Amino acid sequence: MKHLKEYLSITMTVAMSVAAMPAEARVKLPQVLSSGMIVQREAPVRLWGTADPGEPVSVKVTDSRKKPVGSRKGVTTVAGDDGKWSLELPALKAGGPYTFTINDVTLDDVLSGDVFICSGQSNMELPVSRVTDMFADEIAAYSSNEVRQYYVPREVEFHKPLEDTKAAAWKPATQDNVMRFSALGYFFAKDLNARTGVPVGIISANWGGTPVESWISEESLQAFPRAINEKRIYEDDAYRESVKKVEGQNYAHWNAALYAGDPGLHGEKMWYAPDFDDSGWAVVDIVKGTVTDGTVTGDDLHNGWTGNKWASDGLNPINGSHWFRKNVTLTAEQAEKPAVLRLGCIIDADSVYVNGTFVGTTSYQYPPRIYNVPAGVLKEGTNNVTVRLFSQNGSGSFVPEKPYKLLLGNGEEVSLEGDWRYHLGAPMVHGPGMEFWCYKPTVLYNSMIHPLVNLPVAGVVWYQGESNVSRRNEYGALLTTMIADWRKAFADESMPFYIVELADYLHPADKAGRAAWAEMRKVQAGVAESVPGAVLIHNSDLGEWNDIHPLDKKTLGGRVADAVTARNDKK
Repeated sequence: MKHLKEYLSITMTVAMSVAAMPAEARVKLPQVLSSGMIVQREAPVRLWGTADPGEPVSVKVTDSRKKPVGSRKGVTTVAGDDGKWSLELPALKAGGPYTFTINDVTLDDVLSGDVFICSGQSNMELPVSRVTDMFADEIAAYSSNEVRQYYVPREVEFHKPLEDTKAAAWKPATQDNVMRFSALGYFFAKDLNARTGVPVGIISANWGGTPVESWISEESLQAFPRAINEKRIYEDDAYRESVKKVEGQNYAHWNAALYAGDPGLHGEKMWYAPDFDDSGWAVVDIVKGTVTDGTVTGDDLHNGWTGNKWASDGLNPINGSHWFRKNVTLTAEQAEKPAVLRLGCIIDADSVYVNGTFVGTTSYQYPPRIYNVPAGVLKEGTNNVTVRLFSQNGSGSFVPEKPYKLLLGNGEEVSLEGDWRYHLGAPMVHGPGMEFWCYKPTVLYNSMIHPLVNLPVAGVVWYQGESNVSRRNEYGALLTTMIADWRKAFADESMPFYIVELADYLHPADKAGRAAWAEMRKVQAGVAESVPGAVLIHNSDLGEWNDIHPLDKKTLGGRVADAVTARNDKK
């Protein structure tokens, strides 16, 4: 018993001593330095992160055969008093894969190639999934481990430049991942990789609707006091929270009134019921917007694309809900399989029913309406499609020259263009306004660009400007400032910028709007001409008058690859 007590005493003492020892410091890396990353070829490999103050940090690199690359001892440094460390490795030969061992952290499947930041607003953000109408077969047939994307998570930061992004990872262009790639980035990287045989990494840092001021550091925006003062309005976190709270309440009350005031959602039979009697409704051509039978208040004033009489009271748009119904007749063979409903694009939002079954909703105007109709919903005989359209701040509309059809499981198509039955649901005042924090000056530079500035890159592909057309008189100075700002931050005074020209947009009858966009393209061209190392990528001919997001990102990606190739050939 005495020996047992002594043993227990010694064991407890050792255990307590071990517990009292500090845990070994684990090196921490930023998200962009992770397994699967692509590092810039022909440039020093820059690594950085944090550890305990004074902690030695050692980096070793091995190739695919586990043989050391460079010094067998690797490269070492020591974390500073603030815990931060950084070091550089010699440039790696294009290719790989390489393995980086950083103390007890291992990064696998690292490639060396060309890395580009693909930034801007929604036309850069537009994912591959949105361009499958044009390129479905090509996208489905392609898979590559040499084309990879790092998608920078969206985040807003008002107060200071951040050191890291939110959790993210490098993804190869495989079928599991490709639909989430930037479409422009995807086609550009795919094309460039095919030409060079070198891995291509795209760092996708973009956010739809954002102006250029969001992407410039506060230091560089000092020359633009209006932008700095706008930022000051919203710097207080508590104030922003209060604004969002009020906005939420406003929308809740507006939507509650919309629901309560919509007769189509109350009464004995819902207006989306397949057997609802709509014989007393007006008849309208949904695309032309004209009334072919019945009475709808309004005329062609302030009416959007082509004269949507149903969307206007004769002077102002009718906000609220609008109901549309159309019947189509199908055979048993046509109805037996799942189908796809295509409803073009709708301004602003919609909920859709087929034979009384809810098949989908879209909350804003830009995405194509593609709704799956499950097996068993369609039937032999008469089938009903009902659209409840919501208009919040302007004329509601079905955008012309878009697909409106039912794609049947047997391969046939049924057109849904032409006449539909129409009835106004709940007329409403304008929807409540909303602040978008991502539109505010400096907030995206802080959160989505600054965490990347230690990375050597081959250049920046910049597709932005739609949100600055109304202030195009100052855009040249702002974009020039942004280029200088990023070059300073990345410590690369000659970092190439490939500026994508705005695509052609707006109806030919909208002469003032089209003139504004043409002037903006001249501003972009002026920046490309005046800033060394900047190149304009021609894009106006790829536009679609009825879509701010033209689909042909393949041709555009090829043009970016042309510009990069031309620059590389001059080296």
